[in-house]
Amino acid sequence: MKIVIETIPHEKQRYETVGDWWTDPDGTLQIRVSDMPDDRYNLLVGLHELVEAALCDDRGIAQADVDAFDKAFEAKRPAGNTDEPGDDPDAPYHLEHGFATGVERLMASALGINWTEYDDAVMAL
Repeated sequence: MKIVIETIPHEKQRYETVGDWWTDPDGTLQIRVSDMPDDRYNLLVGLHELVEAALCDDRGIAQADVDAFDKAFEAKRPAGNTDEPGDDPDAPYHLEHGFATGVERLMASALGINWTEYDDAVMAL
């Protein structure tokens, strides 16, 4: 098993997202996180993506389906809507995203991170 988590400038993401994942042909799980000033924030996004990707893989949810949903969601996002694509009940990975968010929140609490401040930083990108 090989998992690579890297921070990158936000504008280098494949589409409008703070965290992204895909699996290379050799099986390597690639995770990209938009770089934020607090490395703990980067860790939280990376952890979320890792959990989400693992659950999607286990449940047979294709990364291509996740990407397609995310891109379509972003293309039709109403002004002022700050929901993540995975929050939409129609997302093919809605349950997996929700579980990953739960793990992310637990880790944020363990690190002493204020969730609202963290969420504001993510949304500011």
